[in-house]
Amino acid sequence: MSKVLRATTLAATLAALTVSATPAFAVGPNQNATGTARIVKPLTLNWVRNLDLGTVVLGSGSWTNASVGISRAGVFSCANSNTTCSGATQTAQYKITGTNNQDVTINAPSVTLTNQNDLVSTLVMTVDNPGTVNLGNSGASGLTFDLGGNITVNSTTPDGTYVGTFNVTVNY
Repeated sequence: MSKVLRATTLAATLAALTVSATPAFAVGPNQNATGTARIVKPLTLNWVRNLDLGTVVLGSGSWTNASVGISRAGVFSCANSNTTCSGATQTAQYKITGTNNQDVTINAPSVTLTNQNDLVSTLVMTVDNPGTVNLGNSGASGLTFDLGGNITVNSTTPDGTYVGTFNVTVNY
C-alpha cells in the first residue's frame, strides 16, 4: 500500500473514531411549551316550571299517529283533524348558573308519560332540547332555557292524565 493511501486510510479511521467518541449534546426546543388550567364554577340546575300540553280531545273513528306538541320556543301544534286541543300550554323551564361565557351542554332524553288512571298505559314524549347554550355574562343570575315536547296519540289511546319526569343534566 502506498504511503498516501495509508495516510488517507489512517486519517479516515481517526475521523470516524473522533465522531463516534464525541458525546451527543441535548438540543432544546425551538419554543417553550406552556401549561394551562381553566377553573370554572360548578354548574347548578334549577327547575322553574313544568311542561303542559293542555287537554287533547280524541276524534271518533279509527286513526293513528296524531302529533301534539310544543316547541322549546313555545309554539304549540295540534294540527290534526283527529284531535282538538284546548287549555293553557307551556314549555318546561330550567335555570343554569355557572361561570360566565361558558358553553353548557344540555341533555334531556325522551320522557315516558304514565296514565295516572291506568299505570300500564304510557306515551313517549320526545323532548325539544336546545342542546347547547352559552352562559354569556349572566353572572350569578344565571340563564333560563326552555324544553318543549311532542307526543303521538291514536284513536285507541286511553283517556287520563299522563305524567312523567324530565331527566335533565347539564355539563360544561
